[in-house]
This record gives sequence, C-alpha cells and structure tokens, in this order.
Amino acid sequence: MTLTLAKLVTMTKIIKLYEAKTHLSDLVERASRGEEFVIAKGGEPKARLLPIRKRAGPRAPGGWEGLVWTSDDFDAPLPSSILDGFKAPR
Repeated sequence: MTLTLAKLVTMTKIIKLYEAKTHLSDLVERASRGEEFVIAKGGEPKARLLPIRKRAGPRAPGGWEGLVWTSDDFDAPLPSSILDGFKAPR
C-alpha cells in the first residue's frame, strides 16, 4: 500500500522535515501522549512518528488445552509420495 499525503491527512498531523528536526523533543513527548505525526519532505511522506502502545500485561501460557492435539504418529517417517514433493528436482 502506498501512502499519500491525502490518505494521511485524516489520520495524522503532517510535519515538514525541517520542523520535525527543530522540534523533535516536543514531537516525541506529544507522541508519547497519543498524537501521531507524519514527517514529510518536499510534500512526500517519509516517516511516521507514533506512540508505542503499552502491553496489556504479561502473557500467560496455556489456553489451548483440549483444542489442539498431536497424533500418535506425528514424528513417523513420511510416505515417499509426500516426501518426494520436498526434494529438489535434478
């Protein structure tokens, strides 16, 4: 997907590259509070500055119990009719 200024105008604030370099600290602080910016050079979008989303919390293992299973012959040798499909042609 190609981003154009027209598509980004409704999503974010457009900042010229010179302005972004001059006010980078302020822009980073504003982004950390939720604002999003597109940095443009010569009217063409070059980069996006946006906040890093906080993680919801530590992930807990499990949750798939009873939904996933492994067959008894999972690690058995493959039949040659299937195995041949993985070999490089000579």
